[in-house]
Amino acid sequence: MADFTGIEEREGLRLSWNLWPNSKIEATKCVLPFGALYTPIKDLPDIPVVNYEPVQCKGCGGILNPYAQVDFAARVWMCRLCQMRNSLPSHYHGISEQNLPAELYQEYPTVEYSVPRTRPIHPPAYMFVVDTCLAEDELAACKAALSQALHTLPEYAYVGLITFGTHVHVHELGFQDFAKAYVFQATDRNGPKDHPPQAIAAALGMGPKGRGQTQDQDPNNPVVPGTRFTPPLSECEFVISNVIEELQKDAFPATAGHRPSRCTGAAIQVAAGVMAACLPPGTGAARLMLFVGGPTTLGPGKVVDTDLLEPIRSHKDLAKDAAQHFKPARRYYDGLATQLASQEHALDVFACSLDQVGLAEMQNAVDLSGGLIVQTDSFNNAVFKDSFKRVLAGPEEPNRLSLHSNATFEVIPSRDVKVGGLMGPAAPVEKKSPSVADTQTGIGGTTLWKMASLDTTTTVAVFFEIVAHSKGSVDRGAGANQQFFVQFVTRYLHADGSQRVRAYTFTRQWVDDKSTPMLMAGFDQEAAAVLTARVGSWKMEGEEEFDATRWLDRLLIRVCSRFGDYQANDPRTFDLQPAMAMFPQFMFNLRRSNFVQVFGNSPDETAFFRLSLNRFPVADAMVAIQPSLVAFSLSDAPQPVLLDVASITADRILFLDACFSVVIFHGATIAQWRKQEFHLQADYAGFKDLLEAPQAEATAIRQRRFPVPRLVDCDQNGSQARFLLARLNPSSTYNSAGTVGSEMIMTDDVSLHVFTEHLRKLAVQS
Repeated sequence: MADFTGIEEREGLRLSWNLWPNSKIEATKCVLPFGALYTPIKDLPDIPVVNYEPVQCKGCGGILNPYAQVDFAARVWMCRLCQMRNSLPSHYHGISEQNLPAELYQEYPTVEYSVPRTRPIHPPAYMFVVDTCLAEDELAACKAALSQALHTLPEYAYVGLITFGTHVHVHELGFQDFAKAYVFQATDRNGPKDHPPQAIAAALGMGPKGRGQTQDQDPNNPVVPGTRFTPPLSECEFVISNVIEELQKDAFPATAGHRPSRCTGAAIQVAAGVMAACLPPGTGAARLMLFVGGPTTLGPGKVVDTDLLEPIRSHKDLAKDAAQHFKPARRYYDGLATQLASQEHALDVFACSLDQVGLAEMQNAVDLSGGLIVQTDSFNNAVFKDSFKRVLAGPEEPNRLSLHSNATFEVIPSRDVKVGGLMGPAAPVEKKSPSVADTQTGIGGTTLWKMASLDTTTTVAVFFEIVAHSKGSVDRGAGANQQFFVQFVTRYLHADGSQRVRAYTFTRQWVDDKSTPMLMAGFDQEAAAVLTARVGSWKMEGEEEFDATRWLDRLLIRVCSRFGDYQANDPRTFDLQPAMAMFPQFMFNLRRSNFVQVFGNSPDETAFFRLSLNRFPVADAMVAIQPSLVAFSLSDAPQPVLLDVASITADRILFLDACFSVVIFHGATIAQWRKQEFHLQADYAGFKDLLEAPQAEATAIRQRRFPVPRLVDCDQNGSQARFLLARLNPSSTYNSAGTVGSEMIMTDDVSLHVFTEHLRKLAVQS
């Protein structure tokens, strides 16, 4: 049970507790949540893919798995989730202990079924929604990226184009004679103008006869032939290329002292309406890709007025409820989130601006639709260019982002476990089930969720509630009282067009003994830290006046009081078992992370960090909570060092992986040698290799992680050294007596040592 990382590599699962107490009271005493971090379609080694329908239980809907009890003579199997006996289908009558199907092998807890499609599948569709209120160089960079995307997409993909500024322009790409567009206003005399899907379809002539169909449309298969507004790329490549090439800045330029009139909210609503008319829900992958370079200043979803005298909202304004546009805009985008989730269309946001664009308001529209977010300062930035390439990369290209669509995720637990909720890029599906817990955590009240889009790294957090064993329960088979079972069922449309069902079943043991060592044997402190971070971020978004730092401190004190070894009122005797020894340090760094601390960050940046955390796997989330620091030097091989200011020395290079940024920090001596160009001389080949090693490591990380992290190359005492110093433990500050000549951080934050000492005192209080 100690190799939690190995379990994740083989099965895609991490649990905060791998041994569970068998009563609700004992579970409450554990303080930390009982949850799972699961990657539904992770690339697993040797996963069997079978070409037949899964066998489902008539009681709970669970799928036949290795833990089922099979009576080969009677041709029946008993579901370990609900204890119901089921007959095997006729084509299973030839199985025996020597001739088992893939789903009954113990070494295959995960089985994927490729099942026949029940309805026609539309080729993937992309709607580009482009901001034209950009500076000339920014618009040129955006147009270049779109033009390159057209060469990357397959010819059978369907594409559409909407541009917006003061008005929304829907381009009719199926019209070959000349450029043709329909214009929608963002406001009228009554204020912001609403554009329901039915009104958009009627305005564009996409009525009940067909969904914007052309004359050659086959009425028996309305989703395959081309449409006027989202035709196949093979039919409209020349038209859309010309439209993109000839795009100009918005015809209504901003006046002096004013921001451009930008109706982003109306553009997204119109795009969602067009896609709803062109692509029915569940018939294929559809993505609305928003390219925006500034805040929404006009129409629904407005976040700030055009007058530059009005500053855009900050965290301080949100805390004081002084942001007049925030709540109306949030309600508007929440309505769009519900619409996109019901349509199963993803909203991707590429926010490339030095100013905020309104991501804090539209974050639910991105999250519930399973969309992606890339945030940087310019369309010329490599972060945008590399991330956008990975989204649209072909299946044969390395490091591509393998996107799948139209998924549902279901949790089926055994009787003594209930589902508290889910946190991740998903929307709830109403499903009444006795397995729904009374207390909700995250998106609760159901055991089924819809995911319009997900990739092979998308990770959801599922929270459980332990129910006390009933004394009058029926016999559940040998060993049933000592273990519980949970099954995750993911149904999705694969990127190759096939319909897939992936069933993963796991089991863990109940702990009858109330002693701490039994529970601690199954404690995964990394998974617990990530789950805690997700819960904290969720509470900060949903609960007003929630103090995350105080909440984390109280939680950590309770955890240490419960599981620490100490004598009452004697901090010197306090000790934590190795299974939990790093957890206080994780919480210390979580308190200082971008998920909790909002000082120095805009609401848009905070929304970006939290949305990313909501889908990160454990490894990436842990690096975001507690960055890794590696030292490169001429005398030693690369080795991890403490995330502390004491690790800075003049004769080595520090490599910081902080998830959203990668920092290469050259010590003063190394920086001086580089400026003197010693690495260009043949006698200093070793120094050249030293400079190249962290660069190669940064390249490898940026190729596998999405969004592509920012690369910061800096020197000791340089201006950009702050990107490293901000994440280090401030063991040496102007208030402390550090070593002469050592680096010092100018901060009032407490160090890890001071934090731990206070924790010891509070944890041992009787």
